[in-house]
Amino acid sequence: MKQMVKELSAEEIRGLLKLEPHATCGFVRVTFVSEKRVAAGGLPPPFAGGRPAGSALYFMVTPEAPVRLHRIRNDQLYHYYLGDSIEVLMLHADGTIERAVVGPDLRGGQRVQLPIPGNTFHTARLAGGRRWFLGASTEWPGVEPADVEIGDVEALAVKYPAVAADLRAFQKGRGD
Repeated sequence: MKQMVKELSAEEIRGLLKLEPHATCGFVRVTFVSEKRVAAGGLPPPFAGGRPAGSALYFMVTPEAPVRLHRIRNDQLYHYYLGDSIEVLMLHADGTIERAVVGPDLRGGQRVQLPIPGNTFHTARLAGGRRWFLGASTEWPGVEPADVEIGDVEALAVKYPAVAADLRAFQKGRGD
């Protein structure tokens, strides 16, 4: 006999996973910071002072809490877990622009994992049903506060004029 499972709401998930509002990624909880560290001098700048070997976090995006435009120095990998998909806009350091959708529709070209190279400004908003997205990010080396930079939407709109309107719309979580 198939058991019916009640669908979780965004509020229930936030409570169960202890997700808190975050400056960059909607709602977040850091779930792992490696106790193993790469010693000072073991990595090139800007990590020459040493870092945890890796880190990971859950994040939830809602219509009211999109992924704010930011970059981290570290390479990271987004993972899809539950809910709707997200559209990710990446502004690479070489001036190129990339879009990807992280979500469950593999036949439709969505990805359940998305690598984001270090120093790539990126933002994301809900796609699909536009209710909520639950995913994760893993990072190498592990992220420390100094590795995160909030993007200046207007300055980046000038540098990447082809996506200026999108940059502004993403920050409002809209699909304009």
